[in-house]
Amino acid sequence: MFCYQCEQTAKGEGCTKIGVCGKQPDAAALQDLLVYALQGLSQVALAGAKVGVNEREVGVFTAEALFSTLTNVNFDPAILIQLVKRTVAVREELMGKVKAAGGKLEFSDGPAVFQPAGDQAALVAQGEKWSLQATADPNPDLRSLQHTLLFGLKGVAAYADHAQILGQEDQKVYDFIHEGLAAIVRRDLGLNEWVALVLKCGEINLRAMELLDAANTSTYGHPVPTTVPLGARKGKAILVSGHDLKDLAELLKQTEGTGINVYTHGEMLPCHGYPELKKYGHFHGHYGTAWQNQAKEFSKFPGAILMTTNCIQKPQDLYKDNIFTSGVVAWPGVAHIGDRNFAPVIAKAKALPGFTEDSNGKSVMVGFARNTVMSVAGQVIDAVKSGAIRHFFLVAGCDGAKPGRNYYTEFVEKVPKDCVVLTLACGKFRFFDQDLGTIGGLPRLMDVGQCNDAYSAIQVAVALAQAFGVGVNELPLSMILSWYEQKAVAILLTLFHLGIKNIRLGPSLPAFITPNVLDVLVKNYDIKPITTPDQDLKAILG
Repeated sequence: MFCYQCEQTAKGEGCTKIGVCGKQPDAAALQDLLVYALQGLSQVALAGAKVGVNEREVGVFTAEALFSTLTNVNFDPAILIQLVKRTVAVREELMGKVKAAGGKLEFSDGPAVFQPAGDQAALVAQGEKWSLQATADPNPDLRSLQHTLLFGLKGVAAYADHAQILGQEDQKVYDFIHEGLAAIVRRDLGLNEWVALVLKCGEINLRAMELLDAANTSTYGHPVPTTVPLGARKGKAILVSGHDLKDLAELLKQTEGTGINVYTHGEMLPCHGYPELKKYGHFHGHYGTAWQNQAKEFSKFPGAILMTTNCIQKPQDLYKDNIFTSGVVAWPGVAHIGDRNFAPVIAKAKALPGFTEDSNGKSVMVGFARNTVMSVAGQVIDAVKSGAIRHFFLVAGCDGAKPGRNYYTEFVEKVPKDCVVLTLACGKFRFFDQDLGTIGGLPRLMDVGQCNDAYSAIQVAVALAQAFGVGVNELPLSMILSWYEQKAVAILLTLFHLGIKNIRLGPSLPAFITPNVLDVLVKNYDIKPITTPDQDLKAILG
């Protein structure tokens, strides 16, 4: 195997024996094979588009299948094999429609004519033959851009899938996923063309995040500032981790009146700010952090645990009877809920002891998404003009288990008292319970939401820039980002598309970025790696 799509890849170079995340070689090979099959489907989809054959269902399937190859999402060989075979079946059906419409399908070899082998061992061998490294351009810089595009597309697919589940979609997003996947097979594109595709991926991801924002807010309302307890309430319990709001909403409906309390974990914390979710009286609080001591936290939880999307490392360490997965998430040996009928989860929660007494811990605030922040925009602008607020820091991104992420805790602790910290995504769990006080009547630490809510943060920055009559890069705003997986890659590409500069990124730079490609990013966007909190704060504030 070879995998280097996440920040924690072995030695900062690539996992070759087993994934740091716990992914086994057979699952890695089958994920590569699924990507290869999806490239073939995408080639046919592009041929179909030329003759007016645009099948929405093909786009929906492609996004969902590609999403399943993200870090920590689907490690189940059996389901990955089903997805490979279904990809080929969808491709063959689409070929028939394209031919009937007079389209040209001149494929003699490659992924468009790939046929899956008969058993798992042979399929794994096919995955090894057509791995990401084996099928990439031999030029290291072009390969770097190809894989940057691929990993960005995986993030786009995740956002598109989440949005589609709640009824928001755009054929342009599906079309670009197909365009990008098909382009990776090509060998006639030069450096400038690859750079253009990578930036277009950022543009399309902005649209995908816009769709997801519309999906979440139109369904569950705009988040409002909400205090969330970090303790527990006596009684039966279910813990929900991941990102999927619809899964949580359905679980809350199905547990209403059962006496079971529902808690969030990790990226589900911001859900407490949505009016249509917070209305449930048994939606109680938050348990644990995103990554730190995760296995230990889960082993202590006395109820059932539902994993809705990727937000966990080494899931094999947590295999036990009280864990369930749903949606695209699947791991070997873990019960999977495919239809949002959470009766098995509820039954397990009732069978487990739950919390035997109340426990009072700290509380945190959520709900500072774009509507909330912009409702006090005048107050914010006055505070900046008066000098009460000197600078804004967006300290956001992914968390992870690798040492070095304590940088973000220390950074926030050292931010001067006349500065505001905006945060989103699971990286905030390094400092989310810090009491930074207030400034100008506003909290100094504002939780914008999930990584899925990066659109909200972008809209806040754009609105403030317009209010001050300057560009975003001229705002007293610095972005200190942490990355782990492919949704973070897609967001970074969106920031490049928007021309945002002076981003500090860590804990380490992507292994798939070559020195030459990094040089382009530094020259065009002044992106730089984090150093130490003291050095970075001095460089930013003087």
